[in-house]
Amino acid sequence: MGIPKFDFPEEQVKKWLNQIAFICLSEEFQSLKKELETIYLESNVENVRLTAFQDALYAFLNQDDDERANKLHAY
Repeated sequence: MGIPKFDFPEEQVKKWLNQIAFICLSEEFQSLKKELETIYLESNVENVRLTAFQDALYAFLNQDDDERANKLHAY
């Protein structure tokens, strides 16, 4: 698996990576990931740890998008 090629400025990519790193190291993210792992284990989901990680990250990234959208609509 390689890194996709996009034409984004390097500073924008660094900003995204910092945001993702901040999310992944947060207690809230770790808690959600563990909760999802428990649910997925009980549901016999394949690749429990990877799937829980992906789903938790997706949830946090979407939460940030929703918060930004709400701020824009407030003005």
